[in-house]
Amino acid sequence: MKKSEPMSESYYYILLCLAKGANHGYGIMQMTEKLSGGDVTIGSGTMYGATSNMMKKGWIHEIMSDEPGQERRRLYQLTDAGRDALKAEIARLRRMLENAEEV
Repeated sequence: MKKSEPMSESYYYILLCLAKGANHGYGIMQMTEKLSGGDVTIGSGTMYGATSNMMKKGWIHEIMSDEPGQERRRLYQLTDAGRDALKAEIARLRRMLENAEEV
């Protein structure tokens, strides 16, 4: 099995948020803050740099909103590759936690 690279908190939370369904950048930023209990905040610069990089990796892609009046809103959606990357990171984190509990 290929060793997966550790993922930044920003990438992890963006993918985690998108696992619940397509969302726009501001919605992802709000959900991240809520999920992390305020421990992780993603600024707009980080958000758009991360989404750009994750699109290049094939982890997410853009879709257009189908909500009336929101047609121009950019939404991000998780791809199968993104879901696999998130699962690999969750498995890596679980292994680390299990190692810590053994010590």
